[in-house]
Amino acid sequence: MPTDAEDLLRANLQRVFNERDDTARAAAVAELFVAEPVMYEPDAIVTGRAAICATAGALLERFGPDFTFAPVAPAVGHYGMAALRWQAGPKGGAIAVTGTDVAEIADGRIVRLWVLLDPPAA
Repeated sequence: MPTDAEDLLRANLQRVFNERDDTARAAAVAELFVAEPVMYEPDAIVTGRAAICATAGALLERFGPDFTFAPVAPAVGHYGMAALRWQAGPKGGAIAVTGTDVAEIADGRIVRLWVLLDPPAA
């Protein structure tokens, strides 16, 4: 189990949003999120571990086998709130999207997660 916001948010990026194996992703979500988490995406509110798992899997499937999320700076936060900046794109390719995950954390687990996408570069 991750011990701080940095470890928790990096584990979420790597073990949930980069994990292509459904079983491994579900195990990670069970470890990293509370029993009834909520994720706020730009186009949807996703409720529950299974739905978060499915959303991450669909995202990976949509963008292909080489699409990867990577942190770009250490997480920052305090008093139960933390943020991690990230970028994503095909391995070895151009960055397709950047954003920030903002999490409400309680007892070492994600309660609510806001996925904030940066506007496309002009």
